[in-house]
Amino acid sequence: MTAPIRILGIDPGLRHTGWGVIEQTGARLSHVAHGVIQAATDTTMAERLGEIFECVGELARHYQPDAAGVEETLVNANPRSALKLGQARGAAMAALAMAGIHVSEFAPRQIKLTVVGTGTADKDQVKFMVQRLLPRAGEMKLDAADALACAICTAHHLPAELRKKGAA
Repeated sequence: MTAPIRILGIDPGLRHTGWGVIEQTGARLSHVAHGVIQAATDTTMAERLGEIFECVGELARHYQPDAAGVEETLVNANPRSALKLGQARGAAMAALAMAGIHVSEFAPRQIKLTVVGTGTADKDQVKFMVQRLLPRAGEMKLDAADALACAICTAHHLPAELRKKGAA
């Protein structure tokens, strides 16, 4: 029998950071939990980043994931927004690293391709497929669906040393 591998997915954002936890047992994926970290918008950038860091650290301590996946920042027409989003992503990744968790990074296109089958899927298509792949997840916000999609992508791309843990 294979041991379950617990995976935490993070969809970083300055206002809404989605998170989702799944378990992989062999080829089977199951939902554990999901939600959205809502950083206060009336605080300084440093305070928001600290809140994201603390909340992701608490998720890591509570759910004890074996691995984590974080969505990469898409550099679009607004480089200033991309830089700010990158800071939120960095706060989440630092919290995961401090917890000793292996972190994988995935481009939004790669996550969509893994979950939906096309790298150009929209957020509603991603949410639809996440609900199909994890039927016990129930209703969720788009940020949480994106985080669960990131966790699913992470499960499909686990490094060999983590796959061996599941086979033990």
